[in-house]
Amino acid sequence: MATRALALKGITTDGSALSPEPIRRVFGDVPHQLCPFHVIQELPQGVWKAGAQERDRLAKSKPKLKRGRPSSTDKAARRVARANKTMQQKISDVFQDRFLCVKRRLTRSERRRCLHSTRGLPQWRPLREIMDHLSALFDRRCHTQTALGKLKKLRQWVKRCTWIGDTFKKVFSPTLEQALTFLDDTLLPATSNAVERGNRRHRKMQKSVYRLRRKVC
Repeated sequence: MATRALALKGITTDGSALSPEPIRRVFGDVPHQLCPFHVIQELPQGVWKAGAQERDRLAKSKPKLKRGRPSSTDKAARRVARANKTMQQKISDVFQDRFLCVKRRLTRSERRRCLHSTRGLPQWRPLREIMDHLSALFDRRCHTQTALGKLKKLRQWVKRCTWIGDTFKKVFSPTLEQALTFLDDTLLPATSNAVERGNRRHRKMQKSVYRLRRKVC
């Protein structure tokens, strides 16, 4: 860089705890941004873990059935069998539509499916709203101070929802503010080694798929 008369404007890393000290020692006091890819990657994992816990709770609360098919004259047994089948369908819907709680943007049909699958589970509705607000933080539509104000309100909202537990513990990470600094700077795009590895895996997968399609089977 010195040979080409270039100046370092900023650096972006994966957010490892080992990064800040070597950066200060080698590059000095330069703007250091964390890649938001890891933040966005870890937040849905908490939602999926909460969904798995909810499915376990529903499975344990299913009514017990006797062996064999219920008799046509035993109304109580048939009622229990219907309740068991309905709850099993609810567990299947929650599993099939679990990605709708974390998807960035939903179509009208997907939003209807999300409302249908969370019927009877009112605690799941705020999860979708919180994910919408979290995704809006990384849309580059506001300055850093505005994003930090939104993040503060979001943390207060999550703290009030005590039943969420550790689902959104990444929201209270001290490095989240540093991941929002790219909103003011167009010189630091959201790239990192992990993102590039993911893109490279995707390209390699596409190559293997198209090679297979070209073969005469």
